[in-house]
Amino acid sequence: MSIFDFLKPKKNTASVAKDRLRIIIAQERKSEGQPDYLPLLRRELLEVIRKYVNVDVDAVKVDVVKDGEHDVLDISVALPEERAQASA
Repeated sequence: MSIFDFLKPKKNTASVAKDRLRIIIAQERKSEGQPDYLPLLRRELLEVIRKYVNVDVDAVKVDVVKDGEHDVLDISVALPEERAQASA
């Protein structure tokens, strides 16, 4: 340790950790393009829908779409033919 180390202002470890976390989060958001919660949201929606309608695993689509400055959650559920005709 040199005498010049005492002259430098020290950055506390909390702010260093906070800066590192911001960088990691920004990189993850940029690299994947979609929020981490989408797969879990899709599974949970499928579970709830299956309580009322027998749907295929691929019947539920969940995406985030940019609409100007806003992110829009787009949820699409393909219902089976017999269920769609019964309700008509």
